[in-house]
Amino acid sequence: MEVSLGFFYQIDLEALWGPADSSGWRPSSAPRSDWPSPPSESNGYLRVRCNGGLNQQRTAICNAVLAARIMNATLVLPELDANSFWHDSSGFQGIYDVEHFIAVLRFDVRIVESIPETRKNGKTKKIKAYQLRPPRDAPISWYATDALKKMKEHGAIYLTPFSHRLAEEIDNPEYQRLRCRVNYHALRFKPHIMKLSNTIVNKLRAQGHFMSIHLRFEMDMLAFAGCLDIFTPEEQRILTKYRKENFAAKRLVYHERRAIGKCPLTPEEVGLVLHALGFDNSTKIYLAAGELFGGERFMKPFRALFPRLENHSSVEPADELLENSQGLVGSAVDYMVCLLSDIFMPTYDGPSNFANNLLGHRLYYGFRTTLRPDRKALAPIFIDRENGRLAGFEEAVRRVMLNTNFGGPHKRVPPESFYTNSWPECFCQMSPKNPADKCPPENVLEILNNRLESEMGNGFESTTTSNLTVPTEEEQ
Repeated sequence: MEVSLGFFYQIDLEALWGPADSSGWRPSSAPRSDWPSPPSESNGYLRVRCNGGLNQQRTAICNAVLAARIMNATLVLPELDANSFWHDSSGFQGIYDVEHFIAVLRFDVRIVESIPETRKNGKTKKIKAYQLRPPRDAPISWYATDALKKMKEHGAIYLTPFSHRLAEEIDNPEYQRLRCRVNYHALRFKPHIMKLSNTIVNKLRAQGHFMSIHLRFEMDMLAFAGCLDIFTPEEQRILTKYRKENFAAKRLVYHERRAIGKCPLTPEEVGLVLHALGFDNSTKIYLAAGELFGGERFMKPFRALFPRLENHSSVEPADELLENSQGLVGSAVDYMVCLLSDIFMPTYDGPSNFANNLLGHRLYYGFRTTLRPDRKALAPIFIDRENGRLAGFEEAVRRVMLNTNFGGPHKRVPPESFYTNSWPECFCQMSPKNPADKCPPENVLEILNNRLESEMGNGFESTTTSNLTVPTEEEQ
């Protein structure tokens, strides 16, 4: 990616538009050891309510499938919280392809759309699920003991809320690969969302490469970070009020937060990073963002550097997007366009579920290039610039960016999430040095399907041809 010119470093932009170096790895979440099909008799039904936004819910769905597998439970189609931020009640059936979800996971768990009614003594009765609140980041043992005990007692349990309720780091590669099968294969948006997303991508690609940026310069994140001083007194009042109502009290000093990279990059800082890397004003950029706080005065410097800015509404002003641009449909379209873009840049990953999930999905989807600004390393460089010390600014920015991996395989180090980096569990090598990294046979789905037919005796028909490696754009 870099070219040394004496003491100066330049970045090979042409290389950035392609995927990062895979070092011989390829995505694969298929089982690599004995993986029995779900038995015909389960221990009961599992209901979950996934709270939060679209991407927090997506993580919760992956955890729900794994929890059902651990408990040998029949999973009831997860409920998506119609939360106060999105004001959206689309539900799982309104966002995801239910038939595809059930078919892809048929080797892993039994899934039903609702708890069926039972007949006893001539009367029809519906099983009432026992409500439980799982501990945050609960270990596998909690599901195998406490939750399972209640399930066997009542026939069904209802876990609510269900966000971050299963530990991410699990010493069981097959369980981790199941999470990847859910996230990158089973969870496919409904056809109309996929069609809309592909239409936007095709229009953007018609003019060459394009970059997507998740510009997380929004009220909730700025209030969370405690980054207020660059705003007007009225804007500071709004942010302070939002923080008090939504987050725990904490002493936050702006200049201290800024110095250690805890503030989201401003739009201008994003533009300066890209300019330092060598991108010019002909670069087409798709912006995935909610309403930017502070308005046009923060966007003006960015737009001056990069005028070719688009969003889902400007590229494809479809009626559905105009009606739902702030809801789950708009978020789903943004997710797909960012997934398929040539380069993706999150401006504030950390607590951002959208950015974190996309980083993991793009890694799985062929090591697609990502630009991840190291805010802590960049902070003193930007502070020097604001204080008039301009010499060597762009060189310093490039040096920081060259220390990132651009989307290639890298070791997961806490607090990096498994959903941000599923390497090496969900990857394999055709010619591995370590036998544990060997890719499974190409016909692994055929093997699983034959076993399932034999165990079930019901002639299950195979409904997918994916070998659980890299999904096509249509399979996403």
